[in-house]
Amino acid sequence: MTTISKNDQLFERAQKTTPGGVNSPVRAFRSVGGTPRFITRAEGPYFWDADGKRYIDYIGSWGPAIVGHAHPDVLKAVQEAATRGLSFGAPTEGEIEMAEELVRLVPSLEQVRLVSSGTEATMSALRLARGATGRDKIVKFEGCYHGHADSLLVKAGSGLLTFGNPTSAGVPEDFVKHTLVLDYNNVAQIEEAFANFGDEIACVIVEPVAGNMNLIKGTREFLQALRDLCTKHGALLIFDEVMCGFRVALGGAQELYGIKPDLTALGKVIGGGLPVAAFGGSTALMSKMSPVGAVYQAGTLSGNPVAVAAGMTTLKLIQQPGFYDQLSASAKRLADGLTAAAKDAGIPFCADAVGGMFGLYFSETPPNNYAEMMAGNRERFNVFFHHMLDEGVYFAPAAFEAGFVSAQHTDAVIDETIAAARRVFVQL
Repeated sequence: MTTISKNDQLFERAQKTTPGGVNSPVRAFRSVGGTPRFITRAEGPYFWDADGKRYIDYIGSWGPAIVGHAHPDVLKAVQEAATRGLSFGAPTEGEIEMAEELVRLVPSLEQVRLVSSGTEATMSALRLARGATGRDKIVKFEGCYHGHADSLLVKAGSGLLTFGNPTSAGVPEDFVKHTLVLDYNNVAQIEEAFANFGDEIACVIVEPVAGNMNLIKGTREFLQALRDLCTKHGALLIFDEVMCGFRVALGGAQELYGIKPDLTALGKVIGGGLPVAAFGGSTALMSKMSPVGAVYQAGTLSGNPVAVAAGMTTLKLIQQPGFYDQLSASAKRLADGLTAAAKDAGIPFCADAVGGMFGLYFSETPPNNYAEMMAGNRERFNVFFHHMLDEGVYFAPAAFEAGFVSAQHTDAVIDETIAAARRVFVQL
């Protein structure tokens, strides 16, 4: 008699009441095949599924769990905040404290507005950019994901400098007709875009360190060109640091590169695992937001006191001496170890890391853009993913997602992962 796993039972049950059985598409394992793992609890660098199997977790709730799961200080802050009430719909001192902390830590920020998701943050930053410039056109880059707002669900057009096409049903062509999609890390294309449409472009939005087409670093030349061209043509530069903010450095990618955007979107880490995000920039720009300006934005649960408590505690923990040195060393140890294990097995593979983010690529060299990422061996990644899952290691269930280490991924945990990978690579 075949025993059906609890994960299989839950997935079958979930599909009856939830589209695809999940509340966010990548969780469905559609890219890699198989049954998603339903998680029951998490602690430190681990989580456990419904069948009781323990995994070394390298998604960390897709970034927020930078201090590890269920950190006692974060849990205590959440519990204490919850005893005072879950939501008020009125201002709290905690919101002020978070805004002050973000302004202190992130170079480009003078004022911020708290929201509840990364999508809200980027959507609102775009609206502000259009309102501030009086222009409609925006530039984004193929493979960068900025949330599921209509004007951002866009793929590249049929040729250079053609405007994009919707990547989702339900998005009218009119919503994306002003969105120009270019190649990431391509300086010539952005120069041509501004030469053709410079006085019509409201903003350029970019992940300075991309994490949604696996990990791809923006080159300094590329990001500096964006800064220079936006300044020259009166457009605004938006850094989407929802993923890389507080992940690649304490001040985010803008501190790492020394490039100051006009607007920044933040999320994930600043909520410590609960839904907090933010967008901000100069006081002059942010003064155009309601209630003092004409650009409208609102949110009933924005700055939720329980979520802010989790986020503020996380922000304090990551400022401990040596935190980022250890985090970066862990990610590099993992990337180097996996690369060496694959080389020993004769598998075309490489890995890269920056701060607490890493990327795995079944190709000889790390990709520089979406097209190069798509050229990797995704079928081999899928086999690798499932073998590692069997070994008790949970990487992102898609070849297009960055991975994350936490402060709880010790050398012993990393080495256990590398040992598992050695066993797997010889089977590929």
